[in-house]
Amino acid sequence: MPTRQALELAETRGIDLVEVAPAAAPPVCRLMDYGRFRYEATRKEREARKAQKSKVTNVVREVRFRTRIGEHDRAAKTRLVKRLLGQGSKVKVTVMFRGREIEHSDLGMKLLRTVAEDLVDDALLESPPHFEGRFLRMILSPNTRVSSDPETVRETEGAKA
Repeated sequence: MPTRQALELAETRGIDLVEVAPAAAPPVCRLMDYGRFRYEATRKEREARKAQKSKVTNVVREVRFRTRIGEHDRAAKTRLVKRLLGQGSKVKVTVMFRGREIEHSDLGMKLLRTVAEDLVDDALLESPPHFEGRFLRMILSPNTRVSSDPETVRETEGAKA
């Protein structure tokens, strides 16, 4: 309908004439309460932002080791890595070298290999061990194939047999 006629109709009903699609040919307008329209638009925008934040769970967490770490401490930090992987985070496992410890980089490699072997069921090796300055690092990502669903576990066991 013509713009003048739509404005008169909105005025008689006591509501607003709101242009909802200005890019369309002809532009699309709707008879509605403009305050309510703005409220709904901001609410949808807020929900979209909240949904976007919840999707961003791919966080990289870091757990640091030293070459002279004790067996119990290594096991405790390995459990921490396992818990972080269970939460869906990627984990950067780092071995720090200080002073002349860097000359014994084989100890750091052995430590990272041990951690990776302990987590073979829970993690996938995304980035193999490599040096970044005085740090030896590897990145582990959660193993998405591991399932706690009993039916899926039985199916995979049946396929192996």
